Amino acid sequence: MEYHALGRSGLRVPRLALGTWLTLARIPRAEAAGLVAAALEAGINFFDTADVYDRGGAEEVLGELLAPHRREHLVVATKAFHPMSDDPNDRGLSRKHLFESVHASLRRLRTDYLDLFQFHRFDPETPLEETIRAVGDLIRQGKVLYWGTSMWSASQLRVACRLADELGVPRPISEQPRFNMLCREIEAEVLPACRELGIGLLFWSPLAQGLLTGKYRRGQAPPAGSRGADPRRVGQFLDRALASDEVWDRVERVLALADRAGVPPAVLAVAWCLRRAPEGTVLLGASRVEQLRELVPAATMDWPEGLEEALEEALAGPPLKL
Repeated sequence: MEYHALGRSGLRVPRLALGTWLTLARIPRAEAAGLVAAALEAGINFFDTADVYDRGGAEEVLGELLAPHRREHLVVATKAFHPMSDDPNDRGLSRKHLFESVHASLRRLRTDYLDLFQFHRFDPETPLEETIRAVGDLIRQGKVLYWGTSMWSASQLRVACRLADELGVPRPISEQPRFNMLCREIEAEVLPACRELGIGLLFWSPLAQGLLTGKYRRGQAPPAGSRGADPRRVGQFLDRALASDEVWDRVERVLALADRAGVPPAVLAVAWCLRRAPEGTVLLGASRVEQLRELVPAATMDWPEGLEEALEEALAGPPLKL
């Protein structure tokens, strides 16, 4: 596994990380343990979670499974922002919530510090100065080593860096946006801003919730047990995407190119993210060991001549509204 600096920091992370959204706390414990073991075996020592994932359940399972391993060899990242209860202060990026969220995450993760503490969304109801001062204090207390953001705009990142400089607080070292062949909106502003500001990138949903794996087919019912077959998806990203002919046109062209190149579609999708942004790390949302092992070669995939150009042609068109 290749490692690189996360943003303009000394923290080195692998090109692939294990994400825990909709996975770790929802599968049998033995399978979850197998996933963590397979990740570590592949050199993936970076684990990303969030307090809101299964209402703390993902953090609890991750903490249990990482406990036997040497903490100094792991990179553990979590997030805060979304409501964790009906309490009006149990959400957002206020000083009160950030401190209580970090303490709760540390308990669930069975650790004394977080390598990376991320703000899951921008909070328009809390002064950004309050948020940055709070994370600066958490860093000074040794409870957080680095901080980052998720789904922030380019302008929000620029203001955050300026305020951090003015307040004498370390800048954020990472931004975690959605990025895949179908969702490329960050290429317009967020990606250039991160490069300008020295902010690293952690990409979620590289497979577009399975659309780029070949498991779904136009006009056919989603496979039983897949995310597409879950009735809770109605009105959400996957529901909209599965109903869009414009999406299917691009997906089918990508699948044909993957077949012609002899590359599994999922591997190609992950490798494409790293090709577009070599400084990034891709979060893998695998729920089975075999899925994870299939994707590991994406970190070092050799690109056949002309494949990248053919993909750009296959993906050409106006931005998809998903």
